[in-house]
Amino acid sequence: MEKEAIADLLEEKHRELFEWLKKEPIDNWEKGPEGKWTVGQQILHLVNSLQMLNNALSYPRFFLKYKFGLCNREPRDYKTIVNKYQQKLVDHKDKAKKYNQKLKKPLQKDRERLLTKLQIQSKKLQYKIKKISDINLDSLVIPHPLMGKMTIREIIMWTAHHTEHHTTILKKKYNEESYC
Repeated sequence: MEKEAIADLLEEKHRELFEWLKKEPIDNWEKGPEGKWTVGQQILHLVNSLQMLNNALSYPRFFLKYKFGLCNREPRDYKTIVNKYQQKLVDHKDKAKKYNQKLKKPLQKDRERLLTKLQIQSKKLQYKIKKISDINLDSLVIPHPLMGKMTIREIIMWTAHHTEHHTTILKKKYNEESYC
């Protein structure tokens, strides 16, 4: 997938999330289905994920190469990344749950700040992908806690899917029951 297409995909997935958030009662920010994350926690998770990726992409390319190495395989396409992620979630349900169990529950007063931060981090990533060379996108790798080492292009494509994944969860969980 070309850089511009990935940036557009990121924009589309975040726009879908924000459109859903506009329609939802603000009270849902701190409430959630039993044993599941609240809307606020879902957003905080996405903000943290984007911020970590943007921070990693701020390091000099030579540092990433030194720290994590170079890709030694063919790049994966979007569909392959999505399928692999879904399978990893199934195979490592306990690991994913443990990794995310310490996520704090943001208060309603933090809502606007977190939503603004999510928009800013998304725009930063869209900007960064357009500025990174195709060679670096496909050769430099960074680690993902569940997926292992991924090329920069792959992890940015995964980020678009990650947003879609959480938007789908929110839509499903908050349409099943009423938390108002």
